Amino acid sequence: MRFMSKQGNKTAAQRGRPRRRVVPLWRSRRVITALVAAMLAVGAAGGWWLWESRWIGRRADQMRWKLIALSSDLGLTVREILVVGRGETSREELLAALRLARGAPILAFDLKAAKRRVEQLPWISSTAIERMLPDTIFLRVRERRPLALWQNQSKFALIDEQGAVIIDKGLGRFSDLLLVVGEDAPAHAAELLETLKTQPELMVLVQTAVRVGGRRWNVKLKGGIDVRLPETDPAKAWSRLAEYERKHRVFERNVRVLDLRLPDRLIIRQSSKPKKIETFPGKET
Repeated sequence: MRFMSKQGNKTAAQRGRPRRRVVPLWRSRRVITALVAAMLAVGAAGGWWLWESRWIGRRADQMRWKLIALSSDLGLTVREILVVGRGETSREELLAALRLARGAPILAFDLKAAKRRVEQLPWISSTAIERMLPDTIFLRVRERRPLALWQNQSKFALIDEQGAVIIDKGLGRFSDLLLVVGEDAPAHAAELLETLKTQPELMVLVQTAVRVGGRRWNVKLKGGIDVRLPETDPAKAWSRLAEYERKHRVFERNVRVLDLRLPDRLIIRQSSKPKKIETFPGKET
């Protein structure tokens, strides 16, 4: 239906002004809002009456699905899926976990079930999923941060900051990460990394860390140097090693082992034959 102005019996278009767009009543915001409210009410009532009466619950469920079908006719269908925070997770993996196709009724989409499926993907730590009516599903995902490579009984995996395995295939691109070895290494890897980072000039030399007896670490540096950290206060021992290196240049002595397990000294074992052992007295700081 076209509305006309009473001024001179001319239409708005004839006077040079744009014609006002007429929105069909069944697609108006009021109708859509009322439909959503009705669905919420039916859903709540259905939950109550399902407890009170299975028959009434079934009737409420039938009504709910009729309203969902009507909502699809009114244009409440999925047209866009917006994702924020995705880096390692592929588009195909997300779509498969969502189980959502373009044109599906947006009010029929189960947000909680989709959230559970998405958070089962290897890289996903957490996600929030929202409906943005009339036609958009919005996902904000948080992916897990790789911490180190883990070797246990000749098997390798990528672990996160909590020590949980992310993936165990396609690890080549993570070869620059620290390799930790041992059955319980993942649970202690984050703490070790924090210790190693306190001395950046030593950290750049670290290649592998081996968990010994479930109590302490042996850290292997470039050049095949084996640094034996103590069980108690390894950060203090690591700091002492950095000080020894600055003062005595111990890495230039054909070193094979640097033993820091004694709190008051550094024991050096060299790789030349016969084996030579040197000790440097230390100070408690």
